Amino acid sequence: MKHPSSTVMKKIWMLMAALALLMVPVISQADLFGFYKLTNNGNADVGGQLSVDVTVAGTQVSFKFFNNVGIASSITDIYFDDGTLLGISSITDSGGGVAFSALATPGNLPGGNTASPPFVTTGGFSLDSSAPGVSANGVDASTEWVAVLFNLQGSQTFADTIAALNDGSLRIGLHVQAIGITGGSDSYVNRIPEPGTVLLLGSGLLALVVVGRKKFRK
Repeated sequence: MKHPSSTVMKKIWMLMAALALLMVPVISQADLFGFYKLTNNGNADVGGQLSVDVTVAGTQVSFKFFNNVGIASSITDIYFDDGTLLGISSITDSGGGVAFSALATPGNLPGGNTASPPFVTTGGFSLDSSAPGVSANGVDASTEWVAVLFNLQGSQTFADTIAALNDGSLRIGLHVQAIGITGGSDSYVNRIPEPGTVLLLGSGLLALVVVGRKKFRK
């Protein structure tokens, strides 16, 4: 059986290598993280409608929180546990009834001790909706949002922050109130993404390139 010419094989190897590089994920300038329900106080699970958009802002990082309300609920408290962050630079919101200020009450995520490892809020790394009308001043509609801008430690970067969120060394907790027909509250923690199948596919393609080259050099 005739083997493909070396020129044809070279083109195939180059194409496979290019595809493999395209399949390897890169850190973008914006990443969206979801949340899972930490506590179980008998309320509907609204984790699927909660999200935080993490974006680069010069040498700072912005965390913008959304509640894509299907089930009635309000994000009222936001907490951060360790990571690359140095301190809160500013808090902004969508207006129209959303009002947050630094330092949440209570000072730690309710039920945070049940997380694994326990969620311990870093000093000064929290914010909550303003009283009176705590739930009404929270993020309780799909058109609303609150964003907190953080300074970073030393030489830490946006990429370091995303890496910390991905490996769990930086975690975000939410206290959500006025949930559904029960009107109760629960705590949520950001999901840590599973290792991407895209990365595995990219590695597989690279392996095929190496094997292919060895095979056709014989």
